[in-house]
Amino acid sequence: MIQPGAERVIANVEQVIVGKRSVIELIVIALLCEGHVLIEDVPGIGKTTLAKAIARSSGCTFRRIQFTPDLLPSDVTGISYFNQKVSEFEFRAGPILSQVVLADEINRATPRTQSALLEAMEERQVTVDGETRLVPRPFIVLATQNPIELEGTFPLPEAQVDRFLLQVQLGYPNAGEESQMVQRFEQRSPLDTLAGVVTSEELLAMQGEVRRIRVEESVRDYLVAIVRATRAHSAVELGASPRGSLALHRTAQAVAALRGRDFVIPDDVKYMAPFVLTHRIIISPQTRLRGRTAGEIVKEVVSSVPVPVER
Repeated sequence: MIQPGAERVIANVEQVIVGKRSVIELIVIALLCEGHVLIEDVPGIGKTTLAKAIARSSGCTFRRIQFTPDLLPSDVTGISYFNQKVSEFEFRAGPILSQVVLADEINRATPRTQSALLEAMEERQVTVDGETRLVPRPFIVLATQNPIELEGTFPLPEAQVDRFLLQVQLGYPNAGEESQMVQRFEQRSPLDTLAGVVTSEELLAMQGEVRRIRVEESVRDYLVAIVRATRAHSAVELGASPRGSLALHRTAQAVAALRGRDFVIPDDVKYMAPFVLTHRIIISPQTRLRGRTAGEIVKEVVSSVPVPVER
């Protein structure tokens, strides 16, 4: 059930987003794992359109939050106000109480407002005036940040970055893809007529099935060894947390399901490691001065850990 449903969602989103199948797959993997995604890329390459297409294809509600320095936590979570007509307090839900939430330019908000996302992302709930409200399921936050313009921004703290299941980049399309995109949007946006191909109930069922994908002990030990190796690398100041091990385990299960298997193989772990671990490690200043990136270090770590083989 997982593979056909996921393929329908991917194919449907590809009607809008041209030439980015691998990125769409990663977003679907996060959706199947009930995780969140940090998209770090330049403006104008389709991040908002991608989020809207994912929401429509999966039958989920969609809200967008434009993060600015004057945004307040209550603008994200919602407020309780006194309704004079009925003489009682009522709750006005904030945009975070939606199923697919686009947190646009998240690093432009103050740390106080950024932290308003933490409870919702990790605990799947918000607390307003002492009252706790659960977020709807399925629930995913797609946060974007512009790596070019850093003036007036507030870098995300490690605690918040670690709560993102994946970090991805869209990148520019090639000449052929860009031409196809222009032609596709010539008359009207294909997003206007995009219909859902799965329901939110089907998506919840798929999320439950992903957890039942089998992971052998040798593969589990392999992924744990990769995560632990990031902590011992000489170029790394702070390695991936145990949350990274859990994230790598769950995303490997989702990849196996997308490939039509009911078991995880080491290649699934190797494929997901860069997207799961790169944003979870902090490399040393000397390494950064040499021009090396966290992504390169993760690839080194993955290649240094022996792959389990069948006896």
